[in-house]
Amino acid sequence: MDTIDKKILMLLQENAKQNTKEIANKIGLTVSPTFERIKKLEQKGYIKKYSAVLDRAKIDKSIIVFCQISLQTHSKELLESFKKEISTIKEITGCHHMSGNYDFLLKIAVNDINEYQKFVVDKLSVVKGISNVQSSFVIEEVLDGTVYDLA
Repeated sequence: MDTIDKKILMLLQENAKQNTKEIANKIGLTVSPTFERIKKLEQKGYIKKYSAVLDRAKIDKSIIVFCQISLQTHSKELLESFKKEISTIKEITGCHHMSGNYDFLLKIAVNDINEYQKFVVDKLSVVKGISNVQSSFVIEEVLDGTVYDLA
């Protein structure tokens, strides 16, 4: 990956909806080589997917909760089972296997505290192997970026 590829990736991170001609103009190449570079970046896995960033308040997901999850044991079987079950729960928008005082950090998006309580009772509490859950509610989202610096 060279500096031109990095410029393309930065431009796509900022606005994936711009077309190849717009990107080509910004990086100083013609459309064909720009298109080929984007296709190679996709094929090599640098670009995993394209998506839209939504306004959570407008889609009734105004509350973000981070849950620190501890498991009962650290067997491979339980870890794989937990990851599989968690990946099917639509309220969970992020799941990270962690080192330190807890095993997983979940990011949950819900509309209100009642929806979160229902989520905990109906969905999280039935996941096998959880020994402890600590919930923290986001007061203010200062930074929630999706752009990685490639400089």
